[in-house]
Amino acid sequence: MKRFGFFLLVLVTACQPVKRQTETSKIKILIDSDANNELDDQHALAYAFLNSEVFDVVGVTVNNTRNGGGIQGQYDEALRILKLFNLENTIPLLKGAEKNYAEILPQINDSVFDGKPAVDFIISEAMKTDTGKLVLIPVGKLTNIALALKKEPAIAGKIRIVWLGSNYPGPGEYNLDNDTTSVNPVIESGAPFEMVTVRYGEPSGTAAVVVTREEIIDAMKEKGPVSHEEITGRHGGTFNRFGNYSVNLFENAEMHGNPPTRALFDMAAVAIVKNPEWASKKEIPAPRLNGIDWVDRPENKSTITIWENFNREAIIKDLFSLMQKATVK
Repeated sequence: MKRFGFFLLVLVTACQPVKRQTETSKIKILIDSDANNELDDQHALAYAFLNSEVFDVVGVTVNNTRNGGGIQGQYDEALRILKLFNLENTIPLLKGAEKNYAEILPQINDSVFDGKPAVDFIISEAMKTDTGKLVLIPVGKLTNIALALKKEPAIAGKIRIVWLGSNYPGPGEYNLDNDTTSVNPVIESGAPFEMVTVRYGEPSGTAAVVVTREEIIDAMKEKGPVSHEEITGRHGGTFNRFGNYSVNLFENAEMHGNPPTRALFDMAAVAIVKNPEWASKKEIPAPRLNGIDWVDRPENKSTITIWENFNREAIIKDLFSLMQKATVK
């Protein structure tokens, strides 16, 4: 009888379905983007969507930075990318802040304030987290994140912030400059904070994760899934594959350097969440922003993480490989 029970147990165990990767085993991320600013935000979003086996993208929020066509322009561009991946009815997209943190802060407890849909969504998604952390990947200014932390400080223990921004230890940088008032509140919130450095003109920052127009044409043209409906691009034309829209974005972009290239800053921030081996990181005492300058505080017991020295070849190769795999003939 004991032997029969043993074989029955073995049989039942053998008949159990093979356990596949579940949604809970994926990295939960929320991308906060100024999607219409350049062309790297679009590739960051696409890269996240292409990595559906790695990431559970719980939502996309947008904020407004200079030259982005206002919050509606930022929203519309993010929506184009969602549509190209047939995710417009699957992944929530919400409007965030037009103004900066200091301007919005006095209204944060009002029933309506600038950025409320995105801020409330960030809080809601963070508070759902029981195990692990929701990874917030802001690739624009930090306004929406700072407002969410101020409105609901309890989310600090439920999130990990990976910000594409700053030239640390150098001053300035576009995302930082667009709202300097939001930086210190995030750093000092108690939430784990990581800066994915930009460092224009230096080989150690994401500014070095560059591609030529020719590389994009060769690797991206006619690549990617086919969308259910065509989108009209921000430069005109109609598209039903992200690869062709990528080519269009590069054809309309100003290139820099010799050979002429463009950096995919924002995509690198998503890539190092997928594979931390694609950059180096170090923990430092949390500095403080003074204007656009960093003031180091070596005595500070609170720390942040700095990411630098990105593996450009591995990151770009991964994008191109994923696009090829996702291509529907």
